[in-house]
Amino acid sequence: MKNILAILCLCVTMTACKKDSETTKTTKTVTTVNTDFKNMLDTYYQDGLKLNPLAATYAGDNRYNDKMPNMLNPAYKEKVLAYYNNYKNILNTYKDQDLNASEKLSKATLNWDIDINLANLKFKKDLMPIDQMWSLNLSFGQLASGSSAQPFETVQDYNHWLKRVDGYLEWLASAESNMKEGMKTGFVLPKSLIIKIIPQMAAMAEEDVESHLFYQPIKNLPEGFSEEDKKKIIAAYTTMVKDKVIPAYQKMHAFVSTSYLEAGRESSGISAIPKGKEYYNHQIKTYTTTNMTADEIHELGLKEVARILSEMEKVKTQVGYEGDIISFFDFVRNNKELMPFTDPQQVLDNFNVIHETMKPKLEELFDVKPKTAFEVRRTEAFREASGSAEYNPGSLDGTRPGIFYTPIPDVTKYNTFSDEALFLHEAIPGHHYQISLQQEDQDLPEFRKTLWYSAYGEGWALYSESLGKELGLYTDPYQYFGMLGMEMHRAIRLVVDTGIHVKGWTREQAIQYSLDNEAESEASITSEIERYMANPGQALSYKIGQLKIRELRAKSEKELGAKFDIKQFHNQVLETGCVPLALLETKIDNWIATNK
Repeated sequence: MKNILAILCLCVTMTACKKDSETTKTTKTVTTVNTDFKNMLDTYYQDGLKLNPLAATYAGDNRYNDKMPNMLNPAYKEKVLAYYNNYKNILNTYKDQDLNASEKLSKATLNWDIDINLANLKFKKDLMPIDQMWSLNLSFGQLASGSSAQPFETVQDYNHWLKRVDGYLEWLASAESNMKEGMKTGFVLPKSLIIKIIPQMAAMAEEDVESHLFYQPIKNLPEGFSEEDKKKIIAAYTTMVKDKVIPAYQKMHAFVSTSYLEAGRESSGISAIPKGKEYYNHQIKTYTTTNMTADEIHELGLKEVARILSEMEKVKTQVGYEGDIISFFDFVRNNKELMPFTDPQQVLDNFNVIHETMKPKLEELFDVKPKTAFEVRRTEAFREASGSAEYNPGSLDGTRPGIFYTPIPDVTKYNTFSDEALFLHEAIPGHHYQISLQQEDQDLPEFRKTLWYSAYGEGWALYSESLGKELGLYTDPYQYFGMLGMEMHRAIRLVVDTGIHVKGWTREQAIQYSLDNEAESEASITSEIERYMANPGQALSYKIGQLKIRELRAKSEKELGAKFDIKQFHNQVLETGCVPLALLETKIDNWIATNK
């Protein structure tokens, strides 16, 4: 869920929603829809799409498919600042006593979202606009492939992309200018991350036009196009790739591989840049939606690591392994029996088998399921080496499926021990259920259909991993160990992310801590640590959100006793869509009180 969600951050709107009526109690009960409030929120959403047309494209709204504003341009940032300030002022003219319960929840959520985005504009992260995993150039590459959200079905679609590429290349030029300014002022990436960017840029700088990623849509020209249209499009795309895209990437590659690499910092954590500690505190709040401190999160992580290690010891004993836990990690990492595949398609087929196995049990835990189609795909080659498994949402209208991408850089080394937990997290009932149900819910306002809070969304996905036994999975102890390993992976994140960014840990220290406490390969762990370095705080969201949802389930089971219904609990969690954790907790507390 990485690059797309960064793009969707501006995509916000609201309307009335009936089903959340239990979430807020006041002395005055309003049940009618405040039409003026609804209209204002609709306008807010539409204005947001104009500012961020990529968000519209990902949502399946094709009105702005030719637009690509330069989000690094100071004038653009001023527009964003004015947008948030204007709607902040307008939103607060609406009094709670004039809104129904759902509208109050929408108002509270939007207020939180505006505030966190305004706070984000105070920092200079734009001076480090490119990294190896999260930046616009990578998500734009997915669009360029012709197999993502950007449609290539009509002549107009092909012409729209040509215009959008022009806007993107302005962004790429600004990115280089910003990076040069960052070199002068202390805002520069660690060398270890720059090294990973260089081959990404090199791949785009190759001069073979017909094999270039940006030329791929030409290889899938619809049969219905006239010969004249085909000739025009082929000529235009050839010119675009040869005379615009390749030279732009050659220039960026030359810059990144020389002067930018030389300027790269040796430090690993964000605290090394100006106001880095303040930025990290902001990132904690952004990604956890809480006021937790780095020290609190670090200590929580240490406790969770110890707890999960004790569970892993039980599995080690169960399978009859006699060495210590660290050697068991190595045993699992290198166990050839857990690397059975010779063809990448076998990896994809295995995930589909997992889905079929759990289907009968899904009925026992969920009575509402998404209509949006779902697919498993291999991560595209241009980003596979640095990529991790991820989910890309379907379109709002359901015409584009939700896609679970998994990287398979070397199928002979692909270890299956965590595949069941991975599917539960990235696919079903994790991201695909949560995001698709949110997008399909006609009672939710538009802004809440596309809003994303990592603590809620990633928290739900990690919680979903714990449902494996209830869904007929984890019968193989190695798959259960895989689930523990993935939970450990998220617990380790609490330790290493805060360690790197606050406590002065080096990249190497963080890698070693991970190797000592989980069974992932060193290559995978290295990629993960560098991921945390590139986007401070994001890695904290999973465990913080999961622990809150597990806490709320345990509380519901205890308070409701025989009245507890797991299907209804899951409905309560999922039906609001993404909200800050405090608002989710209030909702569940009110549900408990109502049913008790």
